[in-house]
Amino acid sequence: MLKEAEELIESMPMTRDVATWGALLGACKKHGDHDMGERIGRKLIELDPDHDGFHVLLSNIYASKGNWDDVHEIREIMVQHEVVKMPGCSMIEANGRVHEFLAGDSKHPQIEEIEKKLDEMAKKLKMEGYAPDTNEVSFDIDEEEKETTLFRHSEKLAIAFGLIYTSPPTPIRIIKNLRKCNDCHMAAKFISKAFSRDIVLRDRHLFHHFKQGSCSCKDYW
Repeated sequence: MLKEAEELIESMPMTRDVATWGALLGACKKHGDHDMGERIGRKLIELDPDHDGFHVLLSNIYASKGNWDDVHEIREIMVQHEVVKMPGCSMIEANGRVHEFLAGDSKHPQIEEIEKKLDEMAKKLKMEGYAPDTNEVSFDIDEEEKETTLFRHSEKLAIAFGLIYTSPPTPIRIIKNLRKCNDCHMAAKFISKAFSRDIVLRDRHLFHHFKQGSCSCKDYW
């Protein structure tokens, strides 16, 4: 299907723009077609050398293949072009106040409670069958460190906060500035079932409504 999509784009009479190729790159990353993703990613960073998202997606594809030399090359290209990766940021409202979380955030006043809830979430999800998708981590570190990094993504911090400071049946509502990664999408499905909480998350692409282990997007986003 991805190959057919590429052929369709190539056959289009009008000029192919970066948005079209970018959508296909995201699909390659999601569905594990790393060879096509690498080819399209290289094309995109030539077409739009200032776009942080394309560099990051290509870097993640290389990381999932264990091609760390290529990961370092992409990072060097980003430095040369002064391309800065936009940090993931998630916001949640509780008790009339909006709380903001960045990936790896440790500055929130309730961070100790949030950390405890994250540990509880990790243990409970693994008992439910969740396996962290460490391919989402583009750093050459051991598996345990990768799992810790994944569980400090901004939306997981916001979900942990929501589990503590909002009560059922109120849905946990989160807004994120970037597209969800595969691992956070999978984890949110498990969390919605394990903790019996609806989670409504708006990322850069669409709304996701997680309920009892499934998502309204039917795993296509």
